Amino acid sequence: VFEPLVRKAVDDLLAKESSGAIQQAAFNEQGTFPKKICFCGIENASAEELGDFKEQLYEIIDQQIIGAQVYAPISRRFVEAGLREGRLRPDELFLPNNQRTFVEIMEQQGNPFDYLLFAKLTSGTTRSNGSDYQRDYLLTLELVNIHNGTSQKTSETIRKGYHKSVLGKVKHY
Repeated sequence: VFEPLVRKAVDDLLAKESSGAIQQAAFNEQGTFPKKICFCGIENASAEELGDFKEQLYEIIDQQIIGAQVYAPISRRFVEAGLREGRLRPDELFLPNNQRTFVEIMEQQGNPFDYLLFAKLTSGTTRSNGSDYQRDYLLTLELVNIHNGTSQKTSETIRKGYHKSVLGKVKHY
């Protein structure tokens, strides 16, 4: 259910960033191509526990970045190790000192990067007749340029409907 949502959001975000001033300068600050993205994970603020979908969403986003052939993602293992070493959570990377610390750690690992990528999944639920309801999911991606602080943001939605039958079983539509 989430795959089309994720693919569209990533494509839109990367297209936005590529079409701006960044495209005219095909090289990053270090003079290398492609620009590197440090994907900081998925924040689940929806009504449902994502369970193993969270891992699948991460992989889909990572593959979309690779497939764009304009950006290169930093390995998730390096990102997680860098956050652990700096004793940081992804949401703390917006504080200048924390961001500098993290950038230095990543550079020491041999993984300098140009962008931080944040993903957030939210939901809203509407009920009717007590047993029927629909849930709208909103995936928001934010790409932050660490060299100048500018950011691009995009969101995509998908709707899931649920109908509880007389037997108490829930059907998706």
